[in-house]
Amino acid sequence: MIQNFALPVCATAMLALVPSLAAGQIHLMANYETKSADSLKVLKTPIAAPARKEGIAIIDVDPNSKSFGKIVQDLPLPPDLVAHHIFYNRDQSKAYITALGKSELRVIDMKKQPYQIQVVAVPGCGVGEDVVFSDDNKHWYLSCMGTQAMIVGDAKTDKPLKTVKVAAPYPHGIAVHNGIDRILLTSTVRASDLGDAGEVISAVEASTGKVLGTYKLSKKPSPSREAPVEILFVPGANPPVAYVTNMYGGTLWTATWSSTKKDFAVEQAHDFAPQGAGVPLEIYFNMKANRMYVTTAKPGHLHIFDISGNPARPKLLKSIPTAEGAHHVAFTKDWRYAYVQNALLNLPGMSDGSITVVDLKAEKVIGSVDTLKNSGYNPNSIVLLPQWNELAGH
Repeated sequence: MIQNFALPVCATAMLALVPSLAAGQIHLMANYETKSADSLKVLKTPIAAPARKEGIAIIDVDPNSKSFGKIVQDLPLPPDLVAHHIFYNRDQSKAYITALGKSELRVIDMKKQPYQIQVVAVPGCGVGEDVVFSDDNKHWYLSCMGTQAMIVGDAKTDKPLKTVKVAAPYPHGIAVHNGIDRILLTSTVRASDLGDAGEVISAVEASTGKVLGTYKLSKKPSPSREAPVEILFVPGANPPVAYVTNMYGGTLWTATWSSTKKDFAVEQAHDFAPQGAGVPLEIYFNMKANRMYVTTAKPGHLHIFDISGNPARPKLLKSIPTAEGAHHVAFTKDWRYAYVQNALLNLPGMSDGSITVVDLKAEKVIGSVDTLKNSGYNPNSIVLLPQWNELAGH
């Protein structure tokens, strides 16, 4: 196994990524923040919490590189932004960073170096969570967990166009399917204390912003407090099928479209309890859409499902242990490596702070990037730079 690296966070902000530097390396972009006092306890050698800091680190994560684990660029962010997720648009020409602490998006033009971060105000959006894009890459849709809203924006100018008050509180996950003119959003938890968990997904007509109603994702009496969190349509599935992770319920659900009824039917597809896994979070698909990858944060796994027979009937193939807080995953375009970011909201027991390297061919862990972790930081979201990054259904 490749040995862990623990290098200090000391990269220079002025370093531009030029082709010669990228040769023989794989670069990953992670937004990070200072670990909480409780999450620092996961370190083998505890350190005092550093001063509050946020930033975007670009790290060499090629396990065969001599500079594996080294930060090659560090972009500062405001320490009170609470940067949350990173999303690429359809052609990966721009990266969008959501924020929990400010009604703002950060946008990076990935075609220009050195990278510059543009601030986009999104009034009426409290606790910005997820961003998705229309099939034609002309519009973006931002879920606002703190204000029960979805913001529609122009993906060329990045100006907000419309605010939609959605049907259920605490919208987090968001998925768009232009082929059926639908947007689905999860109803998750109250941002201030992670309480008052929801149990439904809500639907919006994509072309008009018309709010259409909700679908309950639980077999239990209401309020079931399942906390649906992420949602993603299976690429190319006919009929369209979306998967949903129930964060508190520990289950995976599907919403399958009926072309005759013009409506969704929902049902439970998998329970993670037999695997001893809890807090399911992110969902990804391979290019053929015959494999699905799902993370669970407690104690931390990457699960591989076969969905080749029926997209709505997943078969669990393998559960790979990573580290506590398994959350986002970045995949290389050649499907050789998966990188699992292990941290969820600085929560004790789910904030390891490492990035696990998984060999997808061997389906096993081959290393860990501990650079941020051992310097007192948690990565909150990760993507590879566009030349290496596979969108994996996102």
